[in-house]
Amino acid sequence: MSERWRSRAYAFPALIVLGILNHTVLTGSRVTVSLYALSLGSSAFIVGILMGLYAFLPMLLGVTAGRLCDRIGVRKPMLAGSCGVAVAAALPCLVTGIAPLFVTTALLGVSFMLFQVATQNATGMFGQPSERAKHFSWLALGYSVSGFCGPLVSGLMIDNVSFSGTFALLAILPLIPIAVLSRDILKLPGPHPMTAESPPGGIAELFRNRHLRRVFIVNALLAVAWDLHSFFIPIYGATIGLSASRIGAILAAFAAATFAVRLFAAGIARRFSEFEVLAVALFVAALAYAMFPFAKEVGPLMCLSFTLGLALGCAQPMVMSLLHSMAPAGRMGEAVGVRMSIINASTFAMPLLFGAVGSTLGLAPVFWSIGAALAGGGFFARRR
Repeated sequence: MSERWRSRAYAFPALIVLGILNHTVLTGSRVTVSLYALSLGSSAFIVGILMGLYAFLPMLLGVTAGRLCDRIGVRKPMLAGSCGVAVAAALPCLVTGIAPLFVTTALLGVSFMLFQVATQNATGMFGQPSERAKHFSWLALGYSVSGFCGPLVSGLMIDNVSFSGTFALLAILPLIPIAVLSRDILKLPGPHPMTAESPPGGIAELFRNRHLRRVFIVNALLAVAWDLHSFFIPIYGATIGLSASRIGAILAAFAAATFAVRLFAAGIARRFSEFEVLAVALFVAALAYAMFPFAKEVGPLMCLSFTLGLALGCAQPMVMSLLHSMAPAGRMGEAVGVRMSIINASTFAMPLLFGAVGSTLGLAPVFWSIGAALAGGGFFARRR
């Protein structure tokens, strides 16, 4: 049985399942932490700090994680990340109050980043280069499942059990990846050293590549749109009096849309170039954000979240395919790490900035400013 699972034909599907389990913890914890903090009387600014901490350490350590995967392979970073996810989710069960949430969000963010960088690096090395878009679409499909289940299950658990019970359930899920990875029963890619053809230099050398730089910028905008949706929907829903279950259903509608559109991602990639898809995704996301302040009921909010999910869901596989095609030999993990650091720099700063703006001016200026930034990114992505 062990030799069977060491076959790469089984390793990649198993890798997706492990990613689903850990990502469910991440997506479920975002809504759980947000609503728990609000139930303790925290302001939108404090919730913004908590959400920003998911990205603080990944912002600083993303490149280091990518280089580590290039040097030692992906299994050990994936195992360490899974252990960190389990510990972070269990902490609020042991210590009540607002203080442990700061540790939970910081530890969970850096742990999942380590797991994700290794997973994306491994995905890029499975199969032939022509199969990358397909493989990243499959991985994204898996994350769509966890993006749907995490908020929905967390919302139901909060309403029907407790916050403590919700965190306990989330802490159990990473035990399966820990068990699988600790036994080394999956045939995962090993170290991927630099070759003589790889250009010298550090991060600056990657940014001098104008194609890579363009991918980094567009992806940062998409990531901000994705993460701020997770951040503001619980706040906005609580502001207009929605229950945790309804807020979870709105977030689940977003995840359902990402799953639906990724079923057709391979066909979309054959018909249109990656940058054409990214431009349309940015424009549609901008329109959705502009309409959010006018939606006051669950139905319209679910429709807008679904529309936003369609736009952002089809973009991520295109970005990852472009990134792995353009990264220098032996520096694929590093390029993924640079992308992760850029994403998390935006994810760290934006909740703090827009949490402060939302606390003083209301949420409508936040939605409209993000929509304007995404529209500008759409014009940038269209440039030839």
